[in-house]
Amino acid sequence: MTIKERKALEKNEMREAILGAAKKLFLTEGYEKTSIRGIAEQIAYSPATIYQYFEDKDDIFLTIHIRAFDDLLLLLKTADSVENPIERLEDLGKIYITFALENPELYDLMFCMHAPMASLHTKKKEWNCGFETYDYLKSTIGECIEQKLIRSNNADLLTISAWGHLHGMLSLHIHERYQMLENVDIEQTIYASLSHLIDMLKA
Repeated sequence: MTIKERKALEKNEMREAILGAAKKLFLTEGYEKTSIRGIAEQIAYSPATIYQYFEDKDDIFLTIHIRAFDDLLLLLKTADSVENPIERLEDLGKIYITFALENPELYDLMFCMHAPMASLHTKKKEWNCGFETYDYLKSTIGECIEQKLIRSNNADLLTISAWGHLHGMLSLHIHERYQMLENVDIEQTIYASLSHLIDMLKA
């Protein structure tokens, strides 16, 4: 390994260490309570070191946010092999639900924390994964419309509505707002709600 290659490797390792420490703090302490100094303490370096790799806390948060969307999009695209778009649509919903239930803190970071929005407005080009995730769902709904498998012909309205429907239930569950309901399996209910939604959309 050359000196140049070693330095590049060390730089990448440091960047990953910063992101790992920051992610842990964001998920356990929340965005507001996490500081550059706190992240630096986690990896036993000075705050000045952090600024050699990231502009500020928002930049770190946005990087983690983007990576999470990359992971979600990769999972969603496993449904590519499903030829029938209405069946693929339901599979996408199941993948989305499973991702949220298995990664509740990360889901909260991606979809509920307001923190990254200021950075997103100035770095839209870097957030392709977010747009791709939305467009992937929209394109599947568009196929359903073209094949007359669903009654509506407004792809944007259906995409936003379907996403909002699932997000609402998942967010309420993740933030323990369903706790007072007795004898209800909420996770099973969320999956059942998806199937019900698909049935209502069918032509």
